Amino acid sequence: MILQTRTLTHLDTLEAEGMHILREVAGQCRNPVLLFSGGKDSVCLLALAEKAFRPGPFPFPLLHIDTGHNFPEVIAFRDRRAQELGERLIVRTVEDSIRRGSVVLRTPTQSRNPFQSVTLLEAIREFGFDACIGGARRDEEKARAKERIFSFRDEFGQWDPKHQRPELWDIYNARCFPGENIRVFPISNWTELDVWQYIQREALELPSIYYAHTRPVVRRGSALVPVTDLTPARDGELVEELSVRFRTVGDIPCTAPVASKAASIVDIIRETATAELTERGATRLDDQVSEAAMEQRKKEGYF
Repeated sequence: MILQTRTLTHLDTLEAEGMHILREVAGQCRNPVLLFSGGKDSVCLLALAEKAFRPGPFPFPLLHIDTGHNFPEVIAFRDRRAQELGERLIVRTVEDSIRRGSVVLRTPTQSRNPFQSVTLLEAIREFGFDACIGGARRDEEKARAKERIFSFRDEFGQWDPKHQRPELWDIYNARCFPGENIRVFPISNWTELDVWQYIQREALELPSIYYAHTRPVVRRGSALVPVTDLTPARDGELVEELSVRFRTVGDIPCTAPVASKAASIVDIIRETATAELTERGATRLDDQVSEAAMEQRKKEGYF
């Protein structure tokens, strides 16, 4: 008998690693949760979870920390996708933290993105989660590149990059005392291009704003800022109707689109392969800070 062998592709290897990590979380952790925003990275996490655990239910609920300033297209997609999967979706909002007084904004339109860490830590305490599965990737920016796949957080939700657990031979340690937790990043080794190629291969659905569409924007420095109720045009700014798409999706006041006519996965992959800036460096206005400042955010509990 002749045995046929199949050579694994790069995406096959990344997929297998992600499924293995999710199963390690399910096996080691008492009460994990998967962070699902409706963005492209978390869509890939859901696809990995389906392959890892179907036909049974996920061994964890879904959680979204909603700023209240998210794009409506993404929120509608989030709710619909969770309903299609038949999985429990927990939503906790920065607005709740503001009412409790644990978050205080300088102005009503200030970006709420950095304050998601406060609401996340409150949700972790509320439900007793010991592991939070997220879609962060090392290629996004330098502070994320320092983080392990199983990233330990102390009882205050803090991360110490100088004292991380070893992950030799892909052996992961999720042990923690009550009050501590682990952040887990199954697609940590993926790149933006890997994500788009996986979305293409698996025919995954995404919110429409990831594809080219016409939207009113203004130019501020090198960024295109969408004109919305939260981000109106300033005096003297010229509002233009441009063909744009979003490479990453977050809080409206901190998320900028890029000029693009890429209306298909193939076009987006072509653009991504030749992009000179990372997705967050090009489009996340609040991430255009120093590496030290971003690392400090993560030490305080940021995703």
